[in-house]
Amino acid sequence: MTEIAPRRLDVHFFERDAVTLAGALIGVTLLVDGVGGPIVETEAYTPDDPASHSYRGQTPRNASMFGPPGRAYVYRSYGIHWCLNLVCGQGEAGSAVLIRAIEPRHGLERMRERRGLESARLLCSGPGRLAQALGVTIEQDGLPLDAPPFELFAALDAMEVATGPRIGITRAVEQPWRFGLSGSPFLSRKL
Repeated sequence: MTEIAPRRLDVHFFERDAVTLAGALIGVTLLVDGVGGPIVETEAYTPDDPASHSYRGQTPRNASMFGPPGRAYVYRSYGIHWCLNLVCGQGEAGSAVLIRAIEPRHGLERMRERRGLESARLLCSGPGRLAQALGVTIEQDGLPLDAPPFELFAALDAMEVATGPRIGITRAVEQPWRFGLSGSPFLSRKL
């Protein structure tokens, strides 16, 4: 039997609104320099969303959010952790999806070395942990997602996606714009 190779995603995949993309990313394999795994948790942020970095307009810090879809937006959270977002949209600027967690499958030893722990469940469960495990820093901010160091591959199977309110924010917390792979032990927090 012939094995089906996963389809590599290009920038056109990101030409949709953040809420739709956040759900569609569940199960997509994300690799940074060959390290990563399937995305199991995301959050959507739109320009009219008070919790979004783009809500008050463009600044030097959030400039990548106002670029074309299919780019990385990387920022430091609380002055400590890098966070990886995937810029998206259909003509409107300022939309992105935060990658909250992946299931670590590729480059486990590099992830363990970067994070200083063995537990696969804790390697990439949370946006700061994920960025550290994948080696994401400000150096990737603004880079295209369809070129090195990034690779994204479509999910081969349909995913059962759960939704719920976003976490770790103080504004617009009621929005059910957090998406996760139902039953995944790699989520940052249960949905």
